[in-house]
This record gives sequence, structure tokens and C-alpha cells, in this order.
Amino acid sequence: MYEKTKHSAATMGIKVGSVEHDPVAMQTWKDGIVKKLTTGVRALLKTNGAELMIGDAALTGPNTVSVKLPTGETETVTATKGIVIATGATTIELPAFKFDGAQVIGAKEAVSLREVPKRLCVIGGGIIGMELGQVYQTFGSQLTVVEFLPSILNGLDPDCVKLVERRVTKRGGTILTNAKAMGYEKQADGSLAVRVDVAGKTETVVCDVLLVAVGMRPHSKNLGLEAAGVNVDKRGFIPTDKAGRTNIPNIFAIGDVSGPPMLAHKATKEGEIVAEVIAGHKAEKDWVSIAGAVFTDPELASVGMTVEEAQQKGIEVQIGKFPFSALGKAMAMLETEGFVKIVADKKTKQVLGVHIAGPEASTMISEAALGLEMAAFLEDFALTIHPHPTLGEALMEAAAHGLGHAIHIANR
Repeated sequence: MYEKTKHSAATMGIKVGSVEHDPVAMQTWKDGIVKKLTTGVRALLKTNGAELMIGDAALTGPNTVSVKLPTGETETVTATKGIVIATGATTIELPAFKFDGAQVIGAKEAVSLREVPKRLCVIGGGIIGMELGQVYQTFGSQLTVVEFLPSILNGLDPDCVKLVERRVTKRGGTILTNAKAMGYEKQADGSLAVRVDVAGKTETVVCDVLLVAVGMRPHSKNLGLEAAGVNVDKRGFIPTDKAGRTNIPNIFAIGDVSGPPMLAHKATKEGEIVAEVIAGHKAEKDWVSIAGAVFTDPELASVGMTVEEAQQKGIEVQIGKFPFSALGKAMAMLETEGFVKIVADKKTKQVLGVHIAGPEASTMISEAALGLEMAAFLEDFALTIHPHPTLGEALMEAAAHGLGHAIHIANR
């Protein structure tokens, strides 16, 4: 809203006076949303007759959990039908960049800053680093991203990633790839001088806040897994079968602790499946693909294979692409940067993946996910009449383009 009011409103004929952001008010508003959501979950637990215990829990066997309560007392819970481990993941901390909660921070602190840093350095150009980095860049931070790999947002469609890179640099930010953060020194003025190795040469990035966002690790330690005989892989994840069951039949694991992709909606689905299995119903993890959304600017969203992944499987691909710049709704919104890209099997025309960069990408990807679940072909998307004017038309148009039938864009 800040960005649109500052840069787009006048173009649309909406004249606004001085536009300012209030980080403290933003955090108060955000905290209120979080409280409503968590309070709602507590209410649902109560409504469904669940007992909520707060404490430190650890397995003591295949059927028992020991819970240390805030009072200091310990209570043992017995569960003969199932124990579910849903402990999530925690931020990876680098030895040379120990968190201090103020200037050297992780994602948890970064979503709660009550002051916008003048200069922000982000170590790690993954999803968390780019999302939060761009948030503070929008509010005025001088942003520098240090990424060890050749590209930020590794694993996403390269065409989509280029748009995010361009937006960061257009706003005056710097992205250092093939770069390794080595350490830092605190300066006399309180700033941090971060040493970065870029292709064998040492550079210095001066910042006021340093966000370390190099990934998440599963929270699988100190849970008594050894006592219960639960297997853990070398990365700390708890392997499970299609029913979410570990190597111990009575113990299940869901969400980040059970392995990637580390997505909240994936964890929710796994929770539902495990609950059904424990209740005696037939259920398993049988999805075709899990859609993902990245809340950068522009938004990115994808489901299924990228071009590279399909080619690695020996599949010859057909690509359909439609730019938002040719879409009336996007023009009216003043958000014309981006596109919808469909990857299909060239021989059969079955859709293998969809990648979106642009406005409301996170909302639009659900239609694509449904298409993959139903084994849709390019024709299925192209022949589905979409309402006009909407952003969703771009999916229909991209499919038509893939077939060479597009009428609102030149066919290749």
C-alpha cells in the first residue's frame, strides 16, 4: 500500500499528500493479526474437545511423552493410537555471525523490527532473505544481498528470478552472487563492516543491521527420538512414509521436521492425512505437486516442473507465455511487469508446470495446481473461458500461446 500510494496513486488520478510509514504502528497491526489467528486455533482445539498442554515435551518410548510443565512438574502422556511430531524448523545460525537479536538477526527478529535500518545486508538470497530484504528496501533501506550460489532464489524459474533482481537493482540495491560472507567487525559509529569474498576478492559491505537468512534446519534435537527408536537422516529430518508414519508404527511426523518443501500448507495437509490415518481412515500423501508462493516484488508463484527439471527427465517441452503488459486488468492496476509461463510436454501437450511472476501470483497459482492434479492439457486451460477483465486470463492466454492459438499476443 505504501509503494502504490507513493508511486502509483497520482498516475491513477488519486492525489495524496505526504506519505509516511510508521514501523511501530505496522508491528502493532501485524501482531494483532497473529493474535487473532492463534487465538482462533486455540478456540478450535477447545471446540473439538482437545486438551492443550504447554511445556517441554520429549518421547520416552513409542507410546509415551514426558511433558515438563511451566510449574516444574513433569507429566507423562500415553498415546496408544498415535504420537505426532510437528516441531517445525529453526533458523540456521552461522558461526561467524552469531545472533545478538539487535544488529545480527534471523528471520524471527526481522519480521518484528520497529525501526527501518538505514543500511541492511542480507546473507542468503533465498526466499526469506529476498522477501524481507525487499520489504525494508521499499521502506527506504539501502539493501545489499550476499548469495553464495550463482543466482538468488535458487530452484525457481530463472525468468521469474530476473524480474526480482531487476526490481532490487532498479531501487538502488546490490546483489552479490558467487559471494561468501566471511565475518564482520563493529565500527566506531556502531555500524557493521561485513567482509565478503567475491570471486576471490574481498569486499566490505557496511550496514546497520545484518540479516542472516541461509536457510532452516529441522527442530529434531532433544525430543527423545533416540529413546523411542525413531530414525533421523543426516540432515536432521525425520523420514516418513506416504501415511506420515516414521519407522516406529505409532509415531508420525509432519511439516518442516519431516522434510522439504518447508511450506505451511504442506504441513497442514500432512496433518490432516495423519489425523485421518490415526482415526482409521485410508489416506496418504498422493499429491502431484505442491504449489509455492514467494512474496517478493513482484510476487512469484510456481507449481510443477521448471523447464530445466523437465529436460533433466528427458522430456521435450513446449512453452506458452503471456505478459501482464498485454492484459487490461494489469494495465488498470499499473502492475504490468511479469508474465504467466506454462511448461508442457511437447508431444502430449500435458501441462507439467506453471510459473507466474506478477500481481496476485500467489492467488492465481491455485488454478494451475488444480490443473496439474487433474492431469490437464494445454487445451484444458486454453478452452476454459475466463472472465474479463481479470488477471486469471493470463493463464488461459499463456496456454493458447503454447498451442500457437493466441490472438492477444503474436504466436512464435
